[in-house]
Amino acid sequence: MKKNLIIGFTILMFFFKSSSMAEYEKIFFDFKIEGINGEIINLDTFENKVVLLVNTASYCGFTKQYTDLQKLWDKYNSKGLIVFGVPSNSFNQEKKNNEDVKKFCEVNFNINFPLTAITDVKGDNAHEIFKWAKKNHGKSAVPKWNFHKILINKEGKIHDTFSSFTNPTSDKLIKKIEEIL
Repeated sequence: MKKNLIIGFTILMFFFKSSSMAEYEKIFFDFKIEGINGEIINLDTFENKVVLLVNTASYCGFTKQYTDLQKLWDKYNSKGLIVFGVPSNSFNQEKKNNEDVKKFCEVNFNINFPLTAITDVKGDNAHEIFKWAKKNHGKSAVPKWNFHKILINKEGKIHDTFSSFTNPTSDKLIKKIEEIL
């Protein structure tokens, strides 16, 4: 009886762990995105690094997380972590232009990790990175609000996702980062 229960539970786990069994046609490092200064960022420059992809906004209740994102960058960048901010107005809480976002981040939070141009992160107009994330990891990869976090491993695949409520320096997130660095 106990053996059958263990076998049944093991089989059941395979059905619910679809994200790890995703058949990636592309990986994160295959994409490009516009940077905050208008340059094109080839994500293959982050190959063999762990990436924390975070959609951000200047006027959100979670905006103070910029402080902890910078702390993560300062502590783990030399170990191979890329904190990658994606300013977005998908939730109507971002400034009107890239220059204002950049100035806001630098003046208020001393941000020096990479930021993209203002980018849609959900719906039909979402950047292809976020459509890719949904396709390969499911609904948990779709930002429900600003400061949603997608953790990408060194192979360019999604390792885990975290809601806006998960602080960047939480034990939960740091444990996952350290596991894959």
